Amino acid sequence: MDVEKIARKHALINAVKFNGKASLKSVIGKVMAEFKGEAKEIIKIIKEVVEEVNKLSLEEQKEEIKKLGIRIDEGKKKREIKLPPLPNAKKGEVVTRFPPEPNGYLHIGHAKAAIIDYEYAKMYDGIFILRFDDTNPLNEKKEFYEAQKEDLKWLGVEWDKEYRTSDNIPKHYELAKEMIEKGCAYICTCREEEIRKNRRLGKECACRNRKEQPWDEFFKMKEGEAVIRLKGDMKSPNTAMRDPILFRIIDYPHPIHGKRFRVWPTYDFYGAIEDSLSGVTHPFRTKEYELRDKVYFYILNCLNLRKPNLMEFSRLAIKGMPVSKRKLKPLIEKGFVMGWDDPRLPTLRGLKRRGILPDAIKEFVLSQGISKAESVVAFENLEAINRKMLDEVSRRFFFVSEPIKLFVENAPEKEVALKYHPSIDMGKRKIKTNGNFYISSEDAKNLEKGKKFRLKDLYNVIVKNKNDMILGSFAGEKLMDVPKIQWVSDEFIKVKVIIAMPPFKNGLFNPDSLKIIEGYAEKNLKNVKNGEIVQFERFGFVKIEKNGSIVGILTHK
Repeated sequence: MDVEKIARKHALINAVKFNGKASLKSVIGKVMAEFKGEAKEIIKIIKEVVEEVNKLSLEEQKEEIKKLGIRIDEGKKKREIKLPPLPNAKKGEVVTRFPPEPNGYLHIGHAKAAIIDYEYAKMYDGIFILRFDDTNPLNEKKEFYEAQKEDLKWLGVEWDKEYRTSDNIPKHYELAKEMIEKGCAYICTCREEEIRKNRRLGKECACRNRKEQPWDEFFKMKEGEAVIRLKGDMKSPNTAMRDPILFRIIDYPHPIHGKRFRVWPTYDFYGAIEDSLSGVTHPFRTKEYELRDKVYFYILNCLNLRKPNLMEFSRLAIKGMPVSKRKLKPLIEKGFVMGWDDPRLPTLRGLKRRGILPDAIKEFVLSQGISKAESVVAFENLEAINRKMLDEVSRRFFFVSEPIKLFVENAPEKEVALKYHPSIDMGKRKIKTNGNFYISSEDAKNLEKGKKFRLKDLYNVIVKNKNDMILGSFAGEKLMDVPKIQWVSDEFIKVKVIIAMPPFKNGLFNPDSLKIIEGYAEKNLKNVKNGEIVQFERFGFVKIEKNGSIVGILTHK
């Protein structure tokens, strides 16, 4: 066997995996597993090869791997969660859509809909449409069109087509007029309270059977004077069929069209029309709309339009984290939270800021499936998935919360090289120590005079005295069966850590849902990039924000 050839293969693979720098120790382990011979000579060859490979740029290393036909093993394959097959679906013919209203930032509930729609389109080599359902100018804002696209891109959702429902309003007018002419809809001038009362009682109003339906006159009426209603069944046990409103007048400028339109369709109308006309084969919506399915198909039948395979799934509900704008918006307006990216909120921006990975959200959503069964999921379920993913990519650092001074007598001055990760080669960082340390107040509470403990990855200490600070004495480096304590040296950085908890408790905003802990971190944290997620050993995973000072946001333990 050619030692140099084997060594070069493993050196190249290791270098590409770790940003262009191969680890000598790791390459030695791989080569020795394949080759039996004089270890001293083999290691000498490996060292020379690793040095040569590390002189190459990352692009040169990748190019050589390609030329040699070396396949990089990406490690264990992720467990794939498959969605059940769609009814009446054929490869290459499935069309799905995600139809957000541009009236706010996307949240985890939107993520479920977007991911399921997107994954089904991919599964069947189909088409995925992003459709902005912007037919209520009172709610829509221009900024949210782009904001929602940004959120989807972060989530890893890509679309083949994009359009706005509002661009198709003239077509909606044509179809509404056709429905009136066919006797499937009518113009109603009853007051809102009367419409509501009649629907409750199952009573028809005089407008329903009026022979003249002045289409042109309707467009000249004032807001609130008239609506267009479906001529359904006022006696139906399904109250959704009791002549729901299909169009209403709204005198408010639209963020895109301004005052071009003032008659706007409701969800009952545009949802069915857009799904049919845009070619959507399998539209999904949440179970709350199930009673309205009959309205959906009734409208399409009236107009002789193609009928999609309409499907429902349950909403994604997380305990203590409601996604309703009715509950979230007041928190922003009253200044109870930091904004729509507050790490307590279930918005995608809040989850991103907290340190939840888009792949974790995807796995979490797919693990819930497309069942109609309503359930409230604990946030810990998402954390568990995220934790596994972060554990493989996050560098480790020392941090102590609410620090207490520790002085160790007779301590040797040392410079220790500590791994950034216990099992994956991410390199090492160095920490200089003398006799001055800081430990967390929690650990300090448990120390007793005369007892020994070990400063993690360093040496043993015996407690000599304890008051406002801890006085200890060096007790050797040999591993002992004693408690291990996290520490930082006197070269530290001050760090505040934000701890976010669910914003609601018993249905009300919890003013204690945000806590700030002050502590010291090792100085190597200065080299961390803004937005990087690290693990503070024995504390938790933390998203680092650098804005003058360093602030950490606890992702989870």
